[in-house]
Amino acid sequence: MIKAVIFDIDNTLTDFMKTKRAAVDSAVEGMIDAGLKVDKAKMIEKIFETYWKDGVEDQKIFDKVIKQELGYLDFKILAGGIVGYRRAKSGSMALYPHVGLTLTELAKMGIKMVIVSDAPRLEAWLRIVGLGLHHYFDHVITSEDTGFKKPAPEPFKKALSVLCTKPEETLMVGDWAERDMVGAKKVGIRTAWAKYGDQFNTTDSGAEFILNDIYELVGIIRMENGLSAPALEKVQGIA
Repeated sequence: MIKAVIFDIDNTLTDFMKTKRAAVDSAVEGMIDAGLKVDKAKMIEKIFETYWKDGVEDQKIFDKVIKQELGYLDFKILAGGIVGYRRAKSGSMALYPHVGLTLTELAKMGIKMVIVSDAPRLEAWLRIVGLGLHHYFDHVITSEDTGFKKPAPEPFKKALSVLCTKPEETLMVGDWAERDMVGAKKVGIRTAWAKYGDQFNTTDSGAEFILNDIYELVGIIRMENGLSAPALEKVQGIA
């Protein structure tokens, strides 16, 4: 029986990379407008190369690329990038289809829910509140709470402690197989891979369940708990 679900945020509940690409595009335009003389496409490529190396939650990304480009940090250009990034990010952040419906259904079933994210604590809460999800989650577990990032077992153990459930009663839902699925399995938590959010062309997630749409989670849990499962076709077109 499944009593609780642990969710990742980025590329699981929200299309994070779509937002990130739009925000970086706007940030580079802001830097150029502030006086940075670069080719826009090449600068965007450089930023994402740094993201893949240092992590997409790197809060000093623009400082690094500006220093690489100029040899020093120009605060006018940095400000242009930050303002452009924030403006585009707030306007493009959105949930995947059926997220709200899925969370509502799980809440009605009495399923406990918690977030485990590698994002900084404030950034994670800003996303959750900005997306209107704060009524579903009382707890967000980040690396600031445990001192570790996924796939270390500590964030998942913390989630079990908050949920007061056993690993076999808990399901981890995430898009990043090497972090979300591997980390959860280390402590015996069951796994559901958000294939719809995969950014790495993963061929084998190692997960027990594969989700092509997040609403499939409702059917999985209902069947695991001995309840009838609703058909996804009945809710197609409902965001």
